[in-house]
Amino acid sequence: MEHSHVTANAAPLAPAERARWLQRATRASVATAVLLILVKLVAWLLTGALSILASLIDSLMDALASLVNLLAVRWSLQPADAEHRFGHGKAEPLAGLAQAAFIAGSAVFLVLHALERLRQPQRLEATAVGIGVMLFAMFATLLLLWLQRRVIRLTGSSAIRADALHYASDLLANLGVIAALVLAGRGVQIADPLFALLVAGYIFVSAGRITRAALEQLMDRELPEAVQKRILEAARRPAAVRGVHALRTRQAGPVPFVQLHLELDGDLPLREAHAIADEVDAAIRQLLPGAEVIIHQDPV
Repeated sequence: MEHSHVTANAAPLAPAERARWLQRATRASVATAVLLILVKLVAWLLTGALSILASLIDSLMDALASLVNLLAVRWSLQPADAEHRFGHGKAEPLAGLAQAAFIAGSAVFLVLHALERLRQPQRLEATAVGIGVMLFAMFATLLLLWLQRRVIRLTGSSAIRADALHYASDLLANLGVIAALVLAGRGVQIADPLFALLVAGYIFVSAGRITRAALEQLMDRELPEAVQKRILEAARRPAAVRGVHALRTRQAGPVPFVQLHLELDGDLPLREAHAIADEVDAAIRQLLPGAEVIIHQDPV
């Protein structure tokens, strides 16, 4: 399920280990974006291809979004303080919204330039150089995506997922740029602006997906049903537990929040009831490392 970054098959990580993977991914993203900007800028100056300009603009947006990601992930990993008692985890989905705005803005820019090029077609130069640059860009993007997919699998970060989504769209965009350059080299000049329009449409769709995922987390959507089921199973494991109800869950960046009511024998001493609740708390934290767990004990 895409609405939460906690998944049923995610490998549990300690908070410190999770932080290391997130920082590794965000730094790699920024470095890749800067590299792609440089090589695409050279290719655009040599060819004058609008399709390469489209890809260059997309990489510029990627760099801005990756920088936002880097700062947001660093902020989200800060511990709770007196003014933010529930932590800073929602910095991640806020970063996702910022990325969506960047991406949508780049799409508008592309549409305007593509329409202008349709009105006034231009002959492209050095298309072979452009094709070589785009192949290199695809290779660099694949390496980054390999790292990002691994980090998403381990951490489920919504910010890294948003970052990976537009880098994945870059792969399709780069293939389209190559096709447009090949056609333009054979005299089909209209292929260049038409492809730029297709890229703009895809970018709009990607921005919508990122916005939806970020809003779902900001609106405290429940964790996936499979995760909730495992929480309930862990809570019912102690023999003294008569039942569990009123389970509520949400995600704030790297921190899952879990609240539930334990049904216990009304005649149990407070010390024993508290020990049972501690056992359930520990089981849930083992399932969701770093989780904030609140357990209310109901006598039955």
